[in-house]
Amino acid sequence: MNSSTLTSAQRTSSGQLKSIVFYLDFISPYAYLAFDRLTDALRGLSYSLSFKPVLLASLLKHHGQLGPAEITPKRDWTYRQVMWLANQQGIPLDMPLSHPFNPLGLLRLATACDEAGTPNRFACETIFRHVWTGGAEAADAVRLAALTAQLSPVQDPGSERVKSQLMAHSEEAIALGVFGVPALVVDGKVFWGLDSLPMLRDYLLGDAWFEGDAWDDAARIGVGIRRSDSGPTST
Repeated sequence: MNSSTLTSAQRTSSGQLKSIVFYLDFISPYAYLAFDRLTDALRGLSYSLSFKPVLLASLLKHHGQLGPAEITPKRDWTYRQVMWLANQQGIPLDMPLSHPFNPLGLLRLATACDEAGTPNRFACETIFRHVWTGGAEAADAVRLAALTAQLSPVQDPGSERVKSQLMAHSEEAIALGVFGVPALVVDGKVFWGLDSLPMLRDYLLGDAWFEGDAWDDAARIGVGIRRSDSGPTST
């Protein structure tokens, strides 16, 4: 299915076709789980959907964040939770032999699968399965070569054009306020994480909550205290 293909037979309650962009990095197990759940989460709606690979590390660096796998207790919890969530969803998930890994080869391959740099669902699913099933090294060069042969990209994954397209996706995401993956953007609104899918569905259905001030008011809440560079204050 092409990334711009319309899905389902009905329109949103407003009668308008909504365009959704899914920003993803194959390094994220939550992106894998959200990718699997997206069709069910949006069932009964009509929308256009495009997938844009981004380098999560670039988003984290821009916002001054550590990734979940860079904080040892959070890393352990993340892996436990995603394995449990996969079991709940009935989706196969095997942790790669090592994680985190360098996802650039996979991101460039995905980008290269389309002239515009927006891979279709089949390409994304194939790469997600490469990473998250089988328990092998996700970035292994031999496996990457076999995956590249399987997907037959229309561009050279190592070309400057593909590298520029991937960089542009990441810069675009940052400009929109995306700070992590998975992130789905519609009408300039960012819905982040696997657990945002019900909220995204409500928005597309025209839930009255989104017509009020709550969305914008959340950004106006004052900051009461900031951590100092010297460390936490005494209690």
